Amino acid sequence: MKAAIGIDLGGTYIKGVLIDENGQVIHQHYMPTNDDAEGKWKEVILEMVNYMKGAHGKPVDVIGLSCPGFANAENKCIEHLPGRLNGIENFIWQNYFGTNTYVLNDAHAALIAEAKFGEIKGFKNAMLLTLGTGVGGGLLVNGELYQGLSQMAGHFGHTSINSHDDELSILGIPGSLEYAIGNYSVKRRSMGRFNSTQELVDAYITKEPFATWLWLDTVRKLAIAIASFCNSFSPEITVLAGGITNAGASLFEPLQAFTDLYEYRPKGEAMPIKQAKFSDLAGAVGAAAFAFTKI
Repeated sequence: MKAAIGIDLGGTYIKGVLIDENGQVIHQHYMPTNDDAEGKWKEVILEMVNYMKGAHGKPVDVIGLSCPGFANAENKCIEHLPGRLNGIENFIWQNYFGTNTYVLNDAHAALIAEAKFGEIKGFKNAMLLTLGTGVGGGLLVNGELYQGLSQMAGHFGHTSINSHDDELSILGIPGSLEYAIGNYSVKRRSMGRFNSTQELVDAYITKEPFATWLWLDTVRKLAIAIASFCNSFSPEITVLAGGITNAGASLFEPLQAFTDLYEYRPKGEAMPIKQAKFSDLAGAVGAAAFAFTKI
């Protein structure tokens, strides 16, 4: 049976998986990204690939790489990602790895993972949001990944939740969903009290008043965004992926309560919101699944 390596280049961790054609995860591994001006993160990815090849013990057929930014039309490299991951733009990965390698946006990869092997399997029209360091997303339309102009469709994190907020997203949007829930902004949003979403959720679980207010306000903004996207795209299902979904019931229970308030349901039918099957490995699994389609 064929095997593929999938690598997800995240802002905090590089995640790697080895999967077979049925989506079975044979091996998985995590390494710190070590993003710096010298581009040492490339060496970490190479170390990850070599680790996966060694764990498999025999040749792999193809490699998929998911990362932030916009892939080129041939899915051979990231064509546009200003200000991050020095040296990534137009870097041809298959020359670096010595194995055929295909590249796509990390949120698009997560959507493919869920469409082929996870919670979106069997649906034709679906929406996925990745909740992690930032917020990304992807759209499945008539059973196909919709990439749009410049392959940038699905950047739901750069939707304005509060246009009066002076904080601009990296795409120039004020008061973005990414700022409202992304892990990168927790310290600022909590006035220095929490360094990560996990710390915030842990305090929420203990019913600490400030944490309770901040977390519920964060989830309320996510619910407003999801309801707004439903008004635009009317998906059959929404799936949430990424590290923040590890909050489990602390996220999904209040999210459902707020969505009940904001979602328009002309037939009284609620759109299901599910946690991704692959959670924070969705990007890596999707990258491998995408690579399989190319061989």
